[in-house]
Amino acid sequence: MTVTTSKLENAAEQDYMILLYYYFTPIEDPLALMDEQRNLCKDLSLKGRILIAPEGINGTVSGTREQATAYMDAMRADPRFQSMVFKIDATSDHAFPKMSVKFRNEIVRFDSPVPIDPTQKTGIRLAPKAWLDAMNQPDAIILDGRSDYEYDLGHFRGAIRPDLSTFREFPAWIDEHLKIPKDRPLLTYCTGGIRCEKLSAYLLEAGFTNVAQLEGGIVTYGKDEATQGARFDGKCYVFDERQSVPINHTEDQVIVGRCHHCETPTERFINCKYDFCHNQHLCCDRCLDEHDGFCSSNCKATYDAQSVTS
Repeated sequence: MTVTTSKLENAAEQDYMILLYYYFTPIEDPLALMDEQRNLCKDLSLKGRILIAPEGINGTVSGTREQATAYMDAMRADPRFQSMVFKIDATSDHAFPKMSVKFRNEIVRFDSPVPIDPTQKTGIRLAPKAWLDAMNQPDAIILDGRSDYEYDLGHFRGAIRPDLSTFREFPAWIDEHLKIPKDRPLLTYCTGGIRCEKLSAYLLEAGFTNVAQLEGGIVTYGKDEATQGARFDGKCYVFDERQSVPINHTEDQVIVGRCHHCETPTERFINCKYDFCHNQHLCCDRCLDEHDGFCSSNCKATYDAQSVTS
């Protein structure tokens, strides 16, 4: 099992680590693995989210350096996960409020109309420097493999923004909207790599012949000393209490996030104050006060009306 980080020494300067990982491998008894993971994380006082499915495991957890290292050692000892890659971030505290281990039919939901198996077929994996070189080719097409709100906070320059709110919508979107020559170089990327395992596999099934994916995802690219996160504009959305992380460490940095209400540049997400909406949207300081945390006037009016009747 390989630990990928260009600056492990930085982790030593922090009290806590955040681990991001996934692995596609057949799990004969997912419920038994769930119990094992719950007990292991409880014993180590880890917090985070782990999904387990017949196709593998997908997790992100936080703990002290000692706890996180013990978790990685325990996973190395399991023959099923010996070659799993961990992405590591240093932090000053837990990045999650609690520990959750859940069963899913897929470790990342992808409503494919045809069977796909990332252990058998995926796009060519490009390390960060090779990815940067590939992006610089004039005929390359870059496809963001995430949801629209993630793209809006930050993305690779020139990437296609898919108009979808969940990853599972990708197959239908590709079939309907991705009208490009099948032999054009098609570069896919996502946060940590897991979504592109399925996305690139589906693109190959759909007849695209020149498909590649960013190995390790955006978070790995942002730590690569050779590229320094070049050509990534804005920040990368992450699914923990940090909300976002910087990627581009060159002088060529751009804020691409725009306030949902007024288009002012911002990199802060909030959830709509109306619980039945809870829409996550970018919001600047002025509009946070002006709109009182609501994403729309309809949400505010409905919220106010319900507050009166209750």
